[in-house]
Amino acid sequence: MYQLDKPDNLVDFLEGSVEKYPDNTLFGTKNAAGEYEWVTYKEVGARVDHLRGGLASLGVGRGDAVGIIANNRTEWAIGAFAAYGLGARWVPMYEAELPQIWKYIVTDSAIKVLFVSRPEIHEKIRDFSQDIKTLEKIIIIEDQGQDSMAALEKTGRDNPVPSIKPDPDEVAALIYTSGTTGDPKGVLLTHGNFTSNSLAGQKIYPEFNHQDRGLSILPWAHSYAQTAELYTFVNLGASLGFMESVKTLASDMQKIRPTFLIAVPRVFNKIYDGIWAKMNEAGGLKKALFVMAVESTKKKQEMEQNGGADLVTNLKSFIGDRLVFSKIRQGFGGRLRGVMTASAAMNINIAHFFFNLGIPIYDCYGMTETSPAITMNSPTAYKIGSVGKPIDKSRTVIDRSVVEEGASDGEIIAYGPNVMKGYHNKPQATAEVMTEDGGIRTGDRGMIDKDGFLFITGRIKEQFKLENGKFVFPVALEEDIRLIPYIENAMIYGENKPYNICLVVPDFLVLEKYAREHNLPTDHQELANNQKIQELITNEVLTSLKGKYGGYEIPRKFVFLSDDFTVENGTLTQTLKLKRRVVLKKYQHLIDAQYQA
Repeated sequence: MYQLDKPDNLVDFLEGSVEKYPDNTLFGTKNAAGEYEWVTYKEVGARVDHLRGGLASLGVGRGDAVGIIANNRTEWAIGAFAAYGLGARWVPMYEAELPQIWKYIVTDSAIKVLFVSRPEIHEKIRDFSQDIKTLEKIIIIEDQGQDSMAALEKTGRDNPVPSIKPDPDEVAALIYTSGTTGDPKGVLLTHGNFTSNSLAGQKIYPEFNHQDRGLSILPWAHSYAQTAELYTFVNLGASLGFMESVKTLASDMQKIRPTFLIAVPRVFNKIYDGIWAKMNEAGGLKKALFVMAVESTKKKQEMEQNGGADLVTNLKSFIGDRLVFSKIRQGFGGRLRGVMTASAAMNINIAHFFFNLGIPIYDCYGMTETSPAITMNSPTAYKIGSVGKPIDKSRTVIDRSVVEEGASDGEIIAYGPNVMKGYHNKPQATAEVMTEDGGIRTGDRGMIDKDGFLFITGRIKEQFKLENGKFVFPVALEEDIRLIPYIENAMIYGENKPYNICLVVPDFLVLEKYAREHNLPTDHQELANNQKIQELITNEVLTSLKGKYGGYEIPRKFVFLSDDFTVENGTLTQTLKLKRRVVLKKYQHLIDAQYQA
């Protein structure tokens, strides 16, 4: 049993900050006028107390499951902490999800009370109570009737119930994995899992405190944002503003002025592409100054690492920072000290760009089953290209017995107080990933360097062999291909085939401009089928991959698609990972035709 730091339960995370920082702002929500309105720790704490009493009046107690179908919002957190204060389990679900997935989760987790965000969601699930015996009550957040959250809080205000402090090994939440194959699996995460993970992160980010502010971008229904953002910010007494939508991200940054962000690489890949697109479009002096800023700052850092200095380089870097980089930093609100990313590997060149810009991006690694962090880069210890060192009280082991003979890497096995209790109702699935000595097999390949930094080298389940017996790790190829401005998405296929084929979804916003300039049709299907466009994209892919990958890895043929991979059409998980089997089932006939041509 691991010796956990205090506080070791999520109830104390919130109640400790309500006591220490009652007047600090906690959550900010954009109103109809487009401005942010904030609520304090004291106000949120009071609503949690009221809702806890309301849930108790419905018979919710220790071990019961309380669910929610909603995007990030103040009520999401209020519901979670109210449930924790009764010793209940919190079961979050994505608002953008298929009703049959909701039904599976509600049934499997035996939810007793279910919160839904809007009446429109309620219409989709109102019959669940007839089919699911455990579901006793559905509460609508955005409603004022007798089944509203407001009514339940009023009941609790009139009938207060003190909070209990759960033991660290009690289950706090049931988080369902995205399910790239088969039904979603409910991951049983305890109060000790969450709190140990959050506190470990806080130890290596000592400058993070109650004065910090974040912009909530990623869904709390996933363990990454739940732990790194919600629980960590709450425990520190910091504040969070809710992003309205991806389309308003830039303006929301200006209004919130975050000091630290929890994000994924895709967010910064898009920002990076957008910056370069603007510079290329502007051209002339503006682009020349930008290029000078990038190159001089990069050279300055390289010289400093080697103990050297150069007056001209320093001057160019200073001018570039004042005239170019400072304006980009203002685009993030002007206060951003750093960013934590996870869920996919950060492109090294993009990471260097933002470090040089003055916005360091710290790549981390984990999985839902480890609450989620396993390793983290931080201001005190980072290495670009790695995913950092093991967090406090945890360790990683590389198992080479499950990979090909002679490999320098192997499967990553994680140990620590962050490791889940298991999968709900799935003992066989639990046994398949858990080791006899309490570790968990991640399914990822990696290697640890002499300084203790972990590098991800592939995904065991996603790697495949070509006909010639050579291994291909498609994710790395796909990530590099997606960085090409003309491409929105990509998937590599070639298992037991003589060579790789790449499925390409063009970036039609970029191509529409190109098409107008070259008198080409702007219809998406016509663009995808246009020979000039296909040749342009093919050449860009081959050029970008040449020299970085072996000839056998580089795709020889391409399939161009007019429909993107999305959560809505079932080809992406909620965390934007490819559901390869779904994509293959949909496009196998096009792939086969390329091999037969």
